Amino acid sequence: MVTIRAAIEAHDTLGECCLWCPVTRRLWWLDIQRPCLQSFDPVKGEHHVFPLPGRFCGCAALRQRGGLVLALDDGLHGFDPATGKLEFLLRPEPDRPENRYNDGRCDRRGRLWIGTMSAGPRQPTGAFYRVDPDGSARRVLDTLTIPNSTAFSPDDRTFYLADTPSQIIWAFDFDIDAGAFANRRVFADLTARHPSPDGSCVDAEGFLWNTEYRGGRITRYAPDGRVDRTIEVPVAHPTCCCFGGERLDTLYVTSAGEDRPARPIDGALLAIDVGIRGLPEAAFGG
Repeated sequence: MVTIRAAIEAHDTLGECCLWCPVTRRLWWLDIQRPCLQSFDPVKGEHHVFPLPGRFCGCAALRQRGGLVLALDDGLHGFDPATGKLEFLLRPEPDRPENRYNDGRCDRRGRLWIGTMSAGPRQPTGAFYRVDPDGSARRVLDTLTIPNSTAFSPDDRTFYLADTPSQIIWAFDFDIDAGAFANRRVFADLTARHPSPDGSCVDAEGFLWNTEYRGGRITRYAPDGRVDRTIEVPVAHPTCCCFGGERLDTLYVTSAGEDRPARPIDGALLAIDVGIRGLPEAAFGG
């Protein structure tokens, strides 16, 4: 039996990309379509909203020098929560202005891996990029529709990625020294149940937690792809998850309130006591 509570009834249109910062001791997440960055202090109960320019903010990552990296319409920006100032860094995909940035995560060498998708009608114009701390960006996958579920195993030997409409989560062999992945294979096939795999995180035991958009639940997968457990949540569209709190033992879950909210707290930030600890979030080195 798990305890699920609404940490913040944020009424997000498309809550996404949650991550725990050990420096600020806050959970950070986005509303992609509002767009804004938000923070939550679970000790003080404080919730702050930072409005952002443009149409979308698709991805957030911690930054080693402090603050965060945000993926806005025109590319990646450093963001200082203390001043609210944005610092333009680079544009990984300058040749596809019809796309927007989506899910991403840093590896433990300070690289940011980030996907793109069409900002308009759904079509396979998206791609996946490796952004290095020196500010260079390299396209590593192409012809994606909605890249999601970006995560790394604790031993840095496996990389996970989904293209949400395919209802498949893939696993790849990952070489952290080279900053490369290969040997794509099916890790989890959700086609029989028809939910859409959205954001993921990996816990300290190496199990992958995946939120199921339109599925109203979270699934924990063993490293071999076996379903270990499922948790039904009180939102129709859970979108992303991460472990947070001082001991990284609370699973936080963002959700979406778009498409006519079906449940009273759709769009809320959930907090779930799952009895498992997570891993520290890696930060961008640039």
